[in-house]
Amino acid sequence: MMRVVSNDSEALLDAYSQAVISAADKVSPSVVNVEVRYGHRSTDPRLPSRGHGSGSGFIFTSDGFIFTNSHVVHGAETIEVALSHGVRLTAELMGDDPETDLAVLKVHAPGLLPSSGLGDSRALRVGQMVVAIGNPYGFQCTVTAGVVSALGRSLRATSGRLIDNVIQTDAALNPGNSGGPLVTSQGDVIGVNTAMILPAQGLCFAIPVSTATFVAERLMRDGKIRRGFLGVGGQTVPLPTRVGRFYALPRTSGVLIIAVEPHSPAQRAGLREGDVIVAYDAQPVDGVDVLHQVLTEQCIGVPALLTILRGIEQRYVRIVPEESQSVSQETRN
Repeated sequence: MMRVVSNDSEALLDAYSQAVISAADKVSPSVVNVEVRYGHRSTDPRLPSRGHGSGSGFIFTSDGFIFTNSHVVHGAETIEVALSHGVRLTAELMGDDPETDLAVLKVHAPGLLPSSGLGDSRALRVGQMVVAIGNPYGFQCTVTAGVVSALGRSLRATSGRLIDNVIQTDAALNPGNSGGPLVTSQGDVIGVNTAMILPAQGLCFAIPVSTATFVAERLMRDGKIRRGFLGVGGQTVPLPTRVGRFYALPRTSGVLIIAVEPHSPAQRAGLREGDVIVAYDAQPVDGVDVLHQVLTEQCIGVPALLTILRGIEQRYVRIVPEESQSVSQETRN
């Protein structure tokens, strides 16, 4: 029996398609393919090369700064990007940050560099439609669509590092899409695609653009990020209303500790899974991004007072941040 599709259903499908098409048309020109080649540091020509790899990226400023993933370019000897219209350019690595799996490249091609508009990832809602765009393996832009499945996730990459506050989406990705943009239906970039869990179905992740812009500023200025390290994995969570009112907390959210690294400052300070960080040295901490931002290089080795909630009890914990040691994915287990 032939199934009849109503006019309303056709209109709804057409509206969805038009939203995806519009977002892709707006952002695709800024999406690039990233090709990297690795080589041994040894001068011995008999040693074999480590080979090459590829991923995606996108131009986020008109003067040629490009977002991609740290795992795509970390340790690369040469980096080349292919623009959407086929022009290939040598790229300079401005810096990469394995702890957030982000990297910034720079290319020079005046007049040939369309950039993407950056949106506000903090305004995302679960269920919101998103579009993932990549340029994998030298093919033209690949576009997939889905919804935001969850916010505030923590993802442990294959290198062993824990990446906090990621966006989970069911917009299909493949490894070659790493570094490409995750965009809204209006074509605003709200994330940098970073990984997928291969054995699972529909589990794909992106770093929020709020985190990416903070990291990019430091990489463009210094080439690296020195940051304090507490040794916790966390996610942003709402605070119980009654508890917040009782303690007159200035914010309605905090950072739930979901993992404590062994031999870390957090473990030595007595922090536990389930604790919620609400302030760092009297500065309110209402999310993972804020905690990242307060843990600057000025915090390293300087004692600080964490305000936490343990159950319904507010406590103060003294902690001394260490310098974060980024370990390359080739050597970390």
